[in-house]
Amino acid sequence: MFDQIAKQLFNDISDKVSAISSSDSNASSQVRAALESGLRKLNLVTREEFDAQQAVLLRTREKLELLEKKIAELETAQQAPQQPE
Repeated sequence: MFDQIAKQLFNDISDKVSAISSSDSNASSQVRAALESGLRKLNLVTREEFDAQQAVLLRTREKLELLEKKIAELETAQQAPQQPE
C-alpha cells in the first residue's frame, strides 16, 4: 500500500514538473501544491497530535491497570472465607 501511494505521489509530481516550463515563476508553488496534495492522501498526523494521543493512551493504560488491580483485590476478598465475628 505504501509503495502504491509513493508511486502515485511520484507520478503526480512528475506530471506537474514536466508540465512546468523552466521560465514559469509559479513552478515552486505548483510543485509544493502537488506535494501537499499527495501528503494529504497519506492521512498523516502532526507530531504534536501524536504526542498528545500517546499521553492520553498512557494515562488510559495506567487507569486500566489500577482498575484491574482493584477488581483482582475485590475478587480475592469475595472468595476469602467469611470468618464469623
